[in-house]
Amino acid sequence: MNASGFNAISKLFSEYVVTRQCMKCASRRYSSLSVGDKAALSKTFTKDDVETFAKISMDNNPLHTDPDFAKTTIFGKCIVHGVLINGLISAVCSTKLPGPGAVYISQEMKFLAPAFVDESITAEVEVLEIRKSIMKCSTTAIRTGNKEVLVKGEAKLLIPKVT
Repeated sequence: MNASGFNAISKLFSEYVVTRQCMKCASRRYSSLSVGDKAALSKTFTKDDVETFAKISMDNNPLHTDPDFAKTTIFGKCIVHGVLINGLISAVCSTKLPGPGAVYISQEMKFLAPAFVDESITAEVEVLEIRKSIMKCSTTAIRTGNKEVLVKGEAKLLIPKVT
């Protein structure tokens, strides 16, 4: 990926930039992670977000970017790329639970319903199990307004050690 691609991705997730104070907060939490802990983030993916991602990823499926084409599909309008929803889930893990320094080891996800452009999506992560430095968690993305589940799955993350 070239620098302009990286900058565009950074722009998409700019609201998830972690401040120094937030990192200190997260670092204190590592030692006190517990089964049942939850964290969430919400984002509205705009037409510009989707078009920028289509350019970066070369996923130019008109289902995501062409309203006239999307009208002819079972969805009736443009949908957000699934990987952007996955990115929102990743943002929860990297900024809140477990927080900065966390590394994905594996992830399973099922797409249950589409996310549409310009609607608010909330991603939530819940700790299911902790073994040594590995955290297993449930991952969910919902339509913020009506709470419809869009994506459901599980992930395993390496919990960073605090020095």
